[in-house]
Amino acid sequence: MPELPEVETVCRGLEPAMAGHVITWAEARRPDLRWPLPERLAERLTGQRVQALGRRSKYILVGLSGGETFILHLGMSGRILIHGAESLRPGVFHHPAPGGEKHDPLAWETAGGPGAGGWRIVFNDARRFGAADLWPTDRLEAHPWLAGLGPEPLGNGFSAAHLAARLAGRRSPVKAALLDQRIVAGLGNIYVCEALFRAGISPRRAAGRIGAARLERLAAAIRDVLQDAIAAGGSSLRDYRQASGELGYFQHAFAVYGREGAACRTPECKGKIRRIVQSGRSSFHCPLCQR
Repeated sequence: MPELPEVETVCRGLEPAMAGHVITWAEARRPDLRWPLPERLAERLTGQRVQALGRRSKYILVGLSGGETFILHLGMSGRILIHGAESLRPGVFHHPAPGGEKHDPLAWETAGGPGAGGWRIVFNDARRFGAADLWPTDRLEAHPWLAGLGPEPLGNGFSAAHLAARLAGRRSPVKAALLDQRIVAGLGNIYVCEALFRAGISPRRAAGRIGAARLERLAAAIRDVLQDAIAAGGSSLRDYRQASGELGYFQHAFAVYGREGAACRTPECKGKIRRIVQSGRSSFHCPLCQR
């Protein structure tokens, strides 16, 4: 599933084709994805100017001039691609698919559409685990998908002090705690594994038994690994693509994720990366570097 860096990268890729532009045409080719789509979705999108484009956790937020926000979640394998934007980034936005394929449930055009100086944006979701909704912008934080989310790990609300307060007394492994979106928003399996490695903390360690100094390292590691992944365009393992169609490249920098049996990349460490299963998820770590 795309995590915070992948969703942030998609948002940044969409901005030139959407921010400030009018949605001139929209189509919903089926009534549902993971859940039913909002009533009259295409009609409610058409004619709206995109006033804001952002992200909360793993959700893309498109603020519209009519007072609603278009919320999108990519699900397990969903991706958003831009067509008809050769003038924006020559040689990159060259994909021929117009958004009418079997696995393209949503599509919309901005600023006149392809051939008229605009763009077609296509949401491709073969497995239909994605989601979309429209919600009043002034009550956005009350949306069931967003209510109760923890702070953004790259925002001012996230710190070692926040982690200390939320992890205090927890006996569950820190790996599981960091995947809890109520503690910190947007983290997933890949980046928790990588952050714990950078911080030198075992994924098995009880969340409530991490000292202040190590929590400082962990908070910094979470921010650093997310920023590094965003700079690399995210991680492409199976289906993820940037809005341009390009792959992300951070998978080439993984220190532990997916590297079971490989040598630890810490200088002078003789350990090998191990995989354990926690709550049905694979955790990768170096047993010598992470305690």
